[in-house]
Amino acid sequence: MSLNQSKQDTTLWDKHRAKIYSRRGGWRIGKGVYNCGYDMMNDLVGEKSYMQVMFLNATGRLPERKLAEWLEAVHICLSWPDPRIWCNHIGALSGTARTSVVSATAMGTLAADSKAYGSLPLLDGVSFIQNALIDFNNKGLSVAEIVDNAGMKRGGKPVITGYARPIAKGDERIEAMERVTKNLNISIGPHLQLAYEIETELKERFDEGMNINGYVSAFLSDHDLIPKEIYQIFAMVVMSGVTACYMDAHDRPAGSFSPLQCDDVEYEGKAARELPNRS
Repeated sequence: MSLNQSKQDTTLWDKHRAKIYSRRGGWRIGKGVYNCGYDMMNDLVGEKSYMQVMFLNATGRLPERKLAEWLEAVHICLSWPDPRIWCNHIGALSGTARTSVVSATAMGTLAADSKAYGSLPLLDGVSFIQNALIDFNNKGLSVAEIVDNAGMKRGGKPVITGYARPIAKGDERIEAMERVTKNLNISIGPHLQLAYEIETELKERFDEGMNINGYVSAFLSDHDLIPKEIYQIFAMVVMSGVTACYMDAHDRPAGSFSPLQCDDVEYEGKAARELPNRS
């Protein structure tokens, strides 16, 4: 394509020039505020829960209330006020440095967008269990074969997102959410059932169990959500814990959270040397 041709191809930009398009809705002055076809002030405010509206904003669909209650419970499960957790550590450091609570919570939340922990690994966890169910139902693979085909191995053990835990055995959050699931009278679907069978296989062969990522990934897969939708729903999942750790550090003397002396830093660079005398 020549330079002149590329300059003339401005159809997309011309369409959007001086206009803002939205598939979700917006504020019509004097008429109302709309979101995915709902009148927010009349259909949502006081009628639906905050978690239902958050789900709506993340996916474009309004869930039933008991699924929203389940999501509210798991958000509590996944945000602890422990300043040793990476994202909360940032919140506490922000508090001791006297930043604003908004900047602290935003920075801590961004730190949870990590491949190692937080909401981002849900993409892999959901993809695994959804593909595993396809392999199980459509290809006839056994649970053992699914585990064996999982991919990367570490120390002879398969590395599967949603299973195993780096510090502790088991996951107390699953037990709490199983109780919530039972109390809400939500049945176990095929993804979660397969997740339990995979856990049994991993426990017998490698002494590894399911973690909360695996449980959430399987449970929400049974509610017809795709990986990116689940990731979008959990975008702010660590927020409340970060805020709690910010406030705890902020209420203490400035600079008192995790201070370091020079001796606390192990230097592995070049040895000290004398500088030339330029006098």
